[in-house]
Amino acid sequence: MKRLLPLVLLAACAQKPADDAVATAFAPVRIVLETNCVHCHGDNRLSTMPPINDTQAITKLIGQHWIVPGKPEASRFFQVVTFSDETPGAMPPSGHAISKKEVQILREWIKAGAKVPAHNVKLSPQGPLPRSI
Repeated sequence: MKRLLPLVLLAACAQKPADDAVATAFAPVRIVLETNCVHCHGDNRLSTMPPINDTQAITKLIGQHWIVPGKPEASRFFQVVTFSDETPGAMPPSGHAISKKEVQILREWIKAGAKVPAHNVKLSPQGPLPRSI
């Protein structure tokens, strides 16, 4: 048993930096989501809308057609944020397109595997409430 304790501690320490790296890489994605998506796709969303209110909910979208790891252009989530305002289904709502920098953050995150921290992270709306036109 005494020999196992160092191995257990070593394994726990090895996982912590990996999750810290994922959390650090996810931080800019979190800002984009909280600024542009969580207002409508958060806790008070319509039942037909995919949830983006925490990383557990996001994890459920990964690997489906919503978020295809490694393939931003095949991910519905990425497609809708790159639609022009005139295209039905463009997100965020008309007149509120996200910046090219934010699009690039989402593209790189999905391209790198769309990883989220192992511990659940609650997302909260930030900034002004988007509105539909």
